[in-house]
Amino acid sequence: MKYKFYGWQNAGIKDEHGLTPCDYYDLLSGIWCADTCAPRMRADWSEENRTLGQCSVTAFLMQDIYGGKVFGIPLEDGSFHCFNAVQTEKGTCVFDLTSEQFGDRVLCYSDCPEQFREVHFKKEEKKKRYEYLKSILLKRTEGL
Repeated sequence: MKYKFYGWQNAGIKDEHGLTPCDYYDLLSGIWCADTCAPRMRADWSEENRTLGQCSVTAFLMQDIYGGKVFGIPLEDGSFHCFNAVQTEKGTCVFDLTSEQFGDRVLCYSDCPEQFREVHFKKEEKKKRYEYLKSILLKRTEGL
């Protein structure tokens, strides 16, 4: 299967259940919703653009699973679009499960500042969205 998220071709890392970022993309595609979307983007969220407004909560959730670091691409509005970078035996695995929200726009994934959950989760609503997304994902992966 061909995926559209950035880095899918090289995202062969596996977690303790043998799941890859592609597997998590499939699982999260059934979970992402308006409630997990950033409030400022909810009016534009749709089933056709499920990844809209999901970047930070998704990236920090993938960090829980694979470790590594979360980086942010600076955007015009002063915010950051978050993605993952995980060190492996074969080098750094960079992937962005929510890159599809930008359509055909090409993002620059190099020389981006590291992002920290302590900063992002100062916003209580963001922390709650992350916890909600994590709880649903854990239910879907129970028994794997």
